[in-house]
Amino acid sequence: MELFMRKRNQGGILRNGIEIVCFLSVFLLAVNATQAQDTPAVDNGSLYTKASVFSGVNITNSRTTPPSLNKMIMIEYQDVALKAALQDVAAKAGLQLSYSDQQVPLSKRVTLGAQSVTVNKALWTILEGTGLRFALSPNNHLVLTSRRDKFSKTVMEPIGGTVTDASTGEVLPGVNVMVKGTTTGTSTDGEGAYQLNVPSLQDTLIFSFIGYQSREVPINGRTEINVSLQSETISGEELVVTGYGVQRKSDVTGSIGMVSEADLEKQPSFNALQSLRGKVAGVNIFTNSGSPTGSNRVVIRGSGSINADTDPLYVVDGVVMQSGIEYMNPNDIESIEVLKDASATAIYGSRGANGVILVTTKRGDAVSDEVVVSYDGSFSVGRMRGRMDAMNAEEFMKVQRTGYENAPLFDDYAPGEEPTLDLSPDMEKLFDDQGNPIYDTDWQDAVTRTALSHDHQIGIQSGGENSSFGGFLNYTNNEGIILNSWMKRASAKIVYDTTPTDWLSLGTNLTVNKTWENNIEEGGGGQEIRRTMIEFAPILPVRWEDGTYTHYNDIRSLTLEGQPNPVQRALEEDRLRDRIQLFGNTYAEFQITPNLEFRTQFGIDNTNYEARTYQPTDLVSPEASVGNASISNSETTYWQNENYLTYILDSGNHSLNAVLGASWQGTDYRGDYSSVREFPNDLYRTNNIDAATDINGIPSSNAWDWTMNSYFARGSYTYDETYSVTFTSRMDGSSRFGENNKYGFFPSLGLGWTASNEDFMSDLNFIDYLKFKGSVGKTGNTEIGVYQSLSTISSGTVLIGGARQTSSSLQRLANPDLEWEKTTQYNVGMEVDLFNQVVSLEADYYYKLTDDLLLNRPIPATTGFDVVMDNVGSVSNRGVDFMLTTNNIQSSNFFWSSTLNFNYNINRVESLGAEDEDIFPGPNWVSGSQTILRVGEPIGTFYGFKRYGTWNTDEAAEAAEAGRIPGEAKRSEERQIIGHGMPDWTGSFVNQFNFGNFDFTADLQFVYGSEIMQQFLHTAEDRQALTNGISTQLYDAWTPDHQNTPIQRIRHQPLSGQNTQADSHWIVDGSYIRGNLFSLGYTLDQETSSKLGMQRMRITASLENAFVIHHPDFKGHDPEGTSWGGNPNTQNIFFYQYPKPRTFTLGVNFRF
Repeated sequence: MELFMRKRNQGGILRNGIEIVCFLSVFLLAVNATQAQDTPAVDNGSLYTKASVFSGVNITNSRTTPPSLNKMIMIEYQDVALKAALQDVAAKAGLQLSYSDQQVPLSKRVTLGAQSVTVNKALWTILEGTGLRFALSPNNHLVLTSRRDKFSKTVMEPIGGTVTDASTGEVLPGVNVMVKGTTTGTSTDGEGAYQLNVPSLQDTLIFSFIGYQSREVPINGRTEINVSLQSETISGEELVVTGYGVQRKSDVTGSIGMVSEADLEKQPSFNALQSLRGKVAGVNIFTNSGSPTGSNRVVIRGSGSINADTDPLYVVDGVVMQSGIEYMNPNDIESIEVLKDASATAIYGSRGANGVILVTTKRGDAVSDEVVVSYDGSFSVGRMRGRMDAMNAEEFMKVQRTGYENAPLFDDYAPGEEPTLDLSPDMEKLFDDQGNPIYDTDWQDAVTRTALSHDHQIGIQSGGENSSFGGFLNYTNNEGIILNSWMKRASAKIVYDTTPTDWLSLGTNLTVNKTWENNIEEGGGGQEIRRTMIEFAPILPVRWEDGTYTHYNDIRSLTLEGQPNPVQRALEEDRLRDRIQLFGNTYAEFQITPNLEFRTQFGIDNTNYEARTYQPTDLVSPEASVGNASISNSETTYWQNENYLTYILDSGNHSLNAVLGASWQGTDYRGDYSSVREFPNDLYRTNNIDAATDINGIPSSNAWDWTMNSYFARGSYTYDETYSVTFTSRMDGSSRFGENNKYGFFPSLGLGWTASNEDFMSDLNFIDYLKFKGSVGKTGNTEIGVYQSLSTISSGTVLIGGARQTSSSLQRLANPDLEWEKTTQYNVGMEVDLFNQVVSLEADYYYKLTDDLLLNRPIPATTGFDVVMDNVGSVSNRGVDFMLTTNNIQSSNFFWSSTLNFNYNINRVESLGAEDEDIFPGPNWVSGSQTILRVGEPIGTFYGFKRYGTWNTDEAAEAAEAGRIPGEAKRSEERQIIGHGMPDWTGSFVNQFNFGNFDFTADLQFVYGSEIMQQFLHTAEDRQALTNGISTQLYDAWTPDHQNTPIQRIRHQPLSGQNTQADSHWIVDGSYIRGNLFSLGYTLDQETSSKLGMQRMRITASLENAFVIHHPDFKGHDPEGTSWGGNPNTQNIFFYQYPKPRTFTLGVNFRF
């Protein structure tokens, strides 16, 4: 690991905690390995599909994760027994088939010509004329039942049998055995045997056991029923959603992370990205704000760009969601796949460099003659977690008085002319006779609340022989903890799939999503609520007795910064956003031959957006009454048409999956903006901007578009389920780039070796599955502004002869050679299951080099311009993704599993053009750019002065030479690198417990190896007496008796100026451990659910963001985020934050 470590001056506050977490995981691994030695090894044959017969009850087991019944399979039967045909379909579909011998006619034979059909169609065809029907149970069993359901009465008799593990054949003690619809039941003994008296031999038994899939078995007159249960942990032949198709996991050579619906339902969330947080190694989701309208930044395997967008590509049901997925209804999501390396992402070519997130949404239930209605609801209570230590009224006045006392130290005053604090203008109004403040307002309390949020979703799903339908309605009301901040969402989703013929499948998926919100400004250094809730004077009440709001200049005896009352701003200012999104696709699939399929699909993402902002006339001061209103409207339409052929061959030892296609896509944008000021009153707001008397700038409009056409291919071949190779290529042509570089080619090659299938591995019984994989490839990044390669003309006005005239001027030089950023990536990895799947491990090492970075290259001044956009730089990322899962305890009444995942990443700027000159990307505030791009350093490097402490009294002469006095900050003469914002280590440690019908999840997340720039110390600590601040400026400030401190002597800014610079005192260790989620769930047993007329009932209670352990020198609300838009250069730079809430949620799920 030393090869990757970078020497850093870390505080190391969490090193011990993280080492303990790692030690526990290794310890659990060792314990499990020891326990597993006594467990019989899995037979090599268990890697393949088996059919087992247990006294008349047949179960077809497959290690495939159950796919939709719409999956296409190939069938061909020549006079085959009905049982054999059903088992064949189940095996190909990856489903478990449950039936009774008494149900299946022994004489029924099946003859069908070679054809490619859906699983649904195959089953209907095979069962035609048998009097049987099928249904898909909640446990993903295909259950055969009689259409007539006529059973003969039978007298009560005792029955018995044995319950075993389906994979190992071991007996299972402690299995619950219940008669469905009754309270009659028992459990298996130490030998896995049970005895039970049943009311009727036509009843159904329910077998349930912790860590195993429950089973329902009809008695059908038998007195002995032996049953095998399948483990809930299904590994092996999982189906993985990849770009433009699905592959068996064993055939995949790329690095793909997966999050299932079961994982998603454990964490109720109003934001789709939060459901992914901490679940996939190498995927960092930075929650930059606690606002319900806040944005998240997603980084996969490190940041590889400086100017271009670093967000991954989001593909929902095969269509790019151009607007991102923050506003998507998370209840619609069925599963998420994250494509991380080039072998997985190259199919997306020039848009795949930042990784790809594939989202599969819920569709109709392809279940015969069934209509399933479901309801999901939750109610949440959120409160602020992590208060800042702002000064109270008494402390605020101590700083004011001390500042006056120290004023002569900083300025020369004639004797008797020293400034004194005169409170007489505010006596009785704000101060008592002794000069003590009358009011003491905690503005953090005043402007925050207990946020009450709720979410509701109703789903209707049905299916039949040739079609399925799904309809979903959702309403969300998400309150923020700051007053009057909220987000509401209403969405409707309709899905319809049909197979009218054996060779044609059609479908459509349409979502209408409306969100409306009142947001709080989250970025920048302005007088926003997140700032004034700390800095506004605590000696003022929220309102005067007459109900009017207080203002900063109500204090006549003090000189304060012109800040608005934070409560007034929260309640009276409008920041309304209204957004309507139409998203969906329609497709047609043609089965040309049994092995060859053609799919054409058209998708759209249309968003209409309106923003209305109004600031009241007296927001800052009643004496300076203005009032400001602005309105902006925009419409963005992204469209996509894709057409591709898929060829699948599975013959003997050979498996081939090939894709060949073409894609066209583009975006059109239209927008306008207007702003006015000076309203006579607050009546009209944005409803009548004509009432304003002044235009605040010239109204503007804008329009742009871009298009791209692409050609792609992928071939994946596997021999003997052991050796795999995947070749992928894509050629993209984009209008965004220069005339000489419109097209780019993006290839990749992946290799896989499933070593556990080799004969020489047969004696290593403790290894269930072992696979090695490697890939190399190139992807691109097109996400830059439009027309960057072209000369553009800007319009404006110029004063000519005393009159304002319109004018046009050349804005930018053309660069016909401009091309996309390209990322070359190497990946090697392994996957291993040990000790009968007790231990599972996935690990990858990767190296990414992104070159041709888009930067503004300086050019000679004789051109009339300073810079031109060009491809001149490169950045690298190297690191490790690691995920370890252990099943620690699996007994008759208790199940415990642990998952540790982490990513270790080192980012480095490799080049910055011919001269490798430093670049200063901002934010340009206080001391110039506070970040630097320098060769050899990572993106997001902090730049400022080194603070060595404060000048002491014995250094007065030396301080004087520097123009300072004792008590002021002692800094370096030149700016230098003072920290790094991006973490080295990120990960999570998740423990899941099942006991009876209860389940519990504990999710801890950690970050290590980053720093935070506490930019708010500029105003909250360094610049004193102009506003309120944090208590360190009073209690830890330099005094003659307290000189060993980095915090400066109290200085009254309005009287004596300020001494503030971005320096190393603002930098603090950014490592932390977060109690991300604690969730308790209860799933009602099937018998009770049936009595209540439901298929399923589940109740959950969860606590999110329960605690954060961070460095004691961090003074903000939460050690994660940024105040500057979330671009890679400014991560972990805080100028105050919208606090993240601690949230308690109650949720229910009903399925009828």
